[in-house]
Amino acid sequence: MSGEQDSVAGARTKKSDAGGNGAGRRRLVIVESPTKARKIAPYLGGNYVVESSVGHIRDLPRGAADVPAQYKGESWARLGVDIDNDFKPLYIVTPDKKSKVTELKGLLKDVDELYLATDPDREGEAIAWHLLETLKPKVPVRRMVFHEVTEQAIRAAADATRELDADLVDAQETRRILDRLYGYEVSPVLWKKVMPKLSAGRVQSVATRIVVERERERMRFTSASYWDISATMNAGPDAAPRNFPARLVSVDGARLATGRDFDSNGQLKGSGKDIRVLGEADAQALAQALRERDFKVASVEEKPYSRKPYPPFMTSTLQQEAGRKLRFTSERTMRVAQKLYENGYITYMRTDSTTLSESAISAARSQATQLYGKEFVSPSPRQYTRKVKNAQEAHEAIRPSGEVFRTPGQVASELDTDGFRLYEMIWQRTIASQMADAKGTTMSVRIVGTAISGEECTFAASGRTITFAGFLKAYVEAVDTEAGGEADDKQSRLPVLVKDQGLTADELSADGHSTSPPARYSEPSLVSKLEELGIGRPSTYASIIKTIQDRGYVWKKGSALVPSWVAFAVVALMERHFERLVDYNFTAGLEDELDRIANGDEHRAEWLSKFYFGGDLGVEGSVGRLGGLKKLVDGSVEGIDAREINSIPMFSDAEGHQVVVRVGRYGPYLEREVNGESQRANLPEDLPPDELSPEIAEKLFATPQEGRVLGADPVSGHEIVAKEGRFGPYVTELLPEPELPEDATAAQKKAAKAKLPKPRTGSLFKSMSVETITLDEALKLLSLPRVVGKDPESGDEITAQNGRYGPYLKKGTDSRSIQTEDQLFSITLEEALKIYSEPKQRGRSATARPPLKELGDDPVSGKPMVVKDGRFGPYVTDGEYNATLRKTDSIEELTAERGAELLAEKRAKGPAPKRKAPARKTAAAKSTTKTAAAKTTTAKSTTAKSTTAKTTAKSTAAKKAPVKKASSTAKAK
Repeated sequence: MSGEQDSVAGARTKKSDAGGNGAGRRRLVIVESPTKARKIAPYLGGNYVVESSVGHIRDLPRGAADVPAQYKGESWARLGVDIDNDFKPLYIVTPDKKSKVTELKGLLKDVDELYLATDPDREGEAIAWHLLETLKPKVPVRRMVFHEVTEQAIRAAADATRELDADLVDAQETRRILDRLYGYEVSPVLWKKVMPKLSAGRVQSVATRIVVERERERMRFTSASYWDISATMNAGPDAAPRNFPARLVSVDGARLATGRDFDSNGQLKGSGKDIRVLGEADAQALAQALRERDFKVASVEEKPYSRKPYPPFMTSTLQQEAGRKLRFTSERTMRVAQKLYENGYITYMRTDSTTLSESAISAARSQATQLYGKEFVSPSPRQYTRKVKNAQEAHEAIRPSGEVFRTPGQVASELDTDGFRLYEMIWQRTIASQMADAKGTTMSVRIVGTAISGEECTFAASGRTITFAGFLKAYVEAVDTEAGGEADDKQSRLPVLVKDQGLTADELSADGHSTSPPARYSEPSLVSKLEELGIGRPSTYASIIKTIQDRGYVWKKGSALVPSWVAFAVVALMERHFERLVDYNFTAGLEDELDRIANGDEHRAEWLSKFYFGGDLGVEGSVGRLGGLKKLVDGSVEGIDAREINSIPMFSDAEGHQVVVRVGRYGPYLEREVNGESQRANLPEDLPPDELSPEIAEKLFATPQEGRVLGADPVSGHEIVAKEGRFGPYVTELLPEPELPEDATAAQKKAAKAKLPKPRTGSLFKSMSVETITLDEALKLLSLPRVVGKDPESGDEITAQNGRYGPYLKKGTDSRSIQTEDQLFSITLEEALKIYSEPKQRGRSATARPPLKELGDDPVSGKPMVVKDGRFGPYVTDGEYNATLRKTDSIEELTAERGAELLAEKRAKGPAPKRKAPARKTAAAKSTTKTAAAKTTTAKSTTAKSTTAKTTAKSTAAKKAPVKKASSTAKAK
């Protein structure tokens, strides 16, 4: 804030008198969300009026239309920031919030005090300041801060208000102004040189660069192949287990090459003189030479194993774990967490802290003792501290709210499915953080044998046994399997072995391997990378990832983030002409500098001036020392070669012609020059850049851009062509051009074309290709949608259509998936009516699929057990319960006994909570008491894995006191 604003805020905000002489005074409490307002109102009582601002009430102008008339002629109006007057921002009340401001001003007339109770972070502080500046209250103003929505926390916050923190407001304002200057200065360069409607951003451009760089690594990557030998060793009939796996690691003292020994070019790192690379023929011959040979144990090394619990969640780790374990996007995680926080289930979800309060530690330890036993709880309280760089101000980790945690079972009936799953994960992680270390032993064994051809071969085997589960009883962190992660609770037992013990090999198999390119980023791994580099704030990661997808810079293939060709062009422009703006160290350093403003060590206007106009700001080579952002942008535009920036060289074809991807105004395309002439081809939008190979390029070039002519429609006479489009192959009809005079203007031509009917189009089936489709097949596709008939009851027409997500039926607004594309032409009205007579299914279950395997009848339910493919992998079901297969279970080897065992485990946990609407407020107190007792079974199943723990959970849940809620007539503080 400026000095003038600071004094105004200071005059209007003052420290609370702890409610000592405030009885009878009317207070208006303003929070951001209506949900939070409804939740806390009963806690405060009748002398408090609680209302929400519904987020921000004012912001910088979004466009020229929003700029007030008196400022439209100013040179800085498009920025919304007066760069010549201490970078004073021009704030306007957004059009959709004008009625809300009027409402709040009306409420202010009837109260004696104003409490600004926005979120406890920088953005919340800024929202409070904007409310103060906009409402201009004539009554005393206090800043009310809380980190959880419980009665005790809300009442305590009302008793311990403070002044508005000017430094926090300055820090948030500086970020907002900086992002506006960056975006509004750099984005127009992208519009001119790459494509209209693109955007640049302080963090989004760097995040895009990270994703593009990973794709470049994959495109440059050359795979290397290597072989080794896997063995199944036999330790004799008295060993347990008798058989165990081992793998060849050296031959005649030379270590065999593994994946980590090769670089990205497929070559051995370093000299490679002490490493042997086995080829297929050598590996096969050596495996044969080792058959029927004797082996012996060369060494046994056994070590104790210990694993400490994971810290409680903070924002970034919650997003990562929810992405891995629950398959939530970062945006979905934060949306669900926000709802849990506002409804009083968890503490504030935007935090960089892993610290727990003393009461939270006590609650976690007490609950862990009740559920798992004293021996599973850490001997002393655990506190997780970390040096937080550029920290948000929330004081505690994300945990269940209150001084006594409610088990997932106790809240199951109150939450929808997403809310329950996220709450359960937060609860488990918090409880586990106060539990004992997991302990066990690891064993490493070397086994030697001499081949008949004379080579001395050394095999290695390793095992891990967990002797005490400790915190793993409550929670096991998900792992990134693509990165080679292994779950902390995974065990691999080896028999008791001693040196020189004789062994035999039951199986010896030559195995081939090839190195893989680095995995693409997923949302969890991108969040981890941003945090590692110190770029952005964890609280903004969800919006950053959403933005780069919404802008078309990144799209998803499964869970992988794939950059678009437009992203390649944008990143190339930024790297070549605005390198500092996308430099990782520079962007991370900006956070440090902005943090100095938050701490009051730097003046906002002076800092912004140096960044924008130039000055002694930052390290050598920083934007300020290079002359500032304005000079950097203005001096670079004319030197940018748009064609060069929008050209991404790929490879040379078989005849040596350079193949290039061009990013045009209407999308990317392939181009090469052959005999002095340009050849072009459309690029499918769903083709990842690293999958564009010379073979695929030739196929695309072989399909003319104007399409493959199939013939004429015998009815209309229009020519039918097959094309490769941005969204895949399709067929269409070519309509005749409108007849116009030779001197017709461009506008007249455009108007005439607009009057023409749209040509019929149809996507090719998966079994078809542009090269092989016939005219008859194309005409069938163009005949869609097909009228199947009319529903005799409603009279609605039922049609069969081919959509982006596959074939389906449509009746009015009711769509139903059908199994195959061929059914589009064959399904009868009777079959369609049967589909509509069944309950509508959503997601993958909407199209019935045959089971992957049948196991026979379940011994408990008597119903047939089958293995199906689900959203989160294969699972076994008896139609009533579904149990996901473990990583160690393979579909091929799954037995009826194992299937019944998995279902029994699932059955013991009880059914998953059903999605229910939130309980009515008037019934809240009554339903809470009922829930505590009635959800005993769910609490038992969710929290404990052992029989003893389940029994304890049952008694604990039954005794749990309901959460108190103050009535609306509670005495005012």
